[in-house]
Amino acid sequence: MGRIVYTQMLNARGGIECDLTVTRVGVDTYLVVTIAAAAGHDADWIRRGLGGARVTLVDVSSAYTVLGVMGPGSRELLARLTPADLSNAGFPFGTSREIEVGYATARATRITYVGELGWEIYVPTELAATVYDELVAAGTDLGLRHAGYHAMDSLRLEKGYRSWGHDLGADDTPLEAGLDFAVAFKKDFVGREALLRQRDRPLTRRLVMFTLEDGESLLLGDEPIWRDGALVGRITSGAYGHTLGRSIGMGYVAHADGVDGAYVESGRWQLEIATERFAARAKLEPPYDPKSTRVRS
Repeated sequence: MGRIVYTQMLNARGGIECDLTVTRVGVDTYLVVTIAAAAGHDADWIRRGLGGARVTLVDVSSAYTVLGVMGPGSRELLARLTPADLSNAGFPFGTSREIEVGYATARATRITYVGELGWEIYVPTELAATVYDELVAAGTDLGLRHAGYHAMDSLRLEKGYRSWGHDLGADDTPLEAGLDFAVAFKKDFVGREALLRQRDRPLTRRLVMFTLEDGESLLLGDEPIWRDGALVGRITSGAYGHTLGRSIGMGYVAHADGVDGAYVESGRWQLEIATERFAARAKLEPPYDPKSTRVRS
């Protein structure tokens, strides 16, 4: 118990219908977390898949407020408010457990969507304001800053984290999206046969990471992708990467003979912004901390 699993739920074609985390919080109880915009969709998909199983699905969103405490100083900050062991040995990445935070008992989940050390703190709604105030006060001398959605979007793109509805959807498979690490082929699941067929041949479509050579131009999404003068795809998500000092994006690239590392590394890549093409670097791995050493620090 207390381990987090990042996974997808697929349709029969192997396409991604849900992108979420599942945490076992009891012998027969699981906490499923997904993005707010997909909550209704994902709940409906799960209910339709239950069949005659003796399972109860309850939406507990209104019972909790989630506070994201993330960044290099997040461990030091939280340690000021809890007696819990937050070390790597005591609280490894991918762990979730209830801890004391100030005067509240909250669920702390060590996971991140910004590519840095961090925790999601699930606080009972009635205690959220108190815990928030305690966090802000405790972080004053640590350089604590509030971060909005655009900041999070920029950071997640630098780390190559996908977004359902933009980079993932019902027509995209985990193999195409570079999420094969999240697929347990030894288990039986909807879409398994489609993925097995796709795994046995070259991937003709794949999600690729891009950074612009030009540090001034801005990617927003939907920009055409050119390789050696041929149109091969489009950007699914784009933003300015403040850590890298240039725009970054990801998008699907298609090639009949397969899209692999050699194909990506050997091409001359350009991204089209407002009808003008700009040189770009292409990689299959994220440009920022590709081995996730900061996330697991």
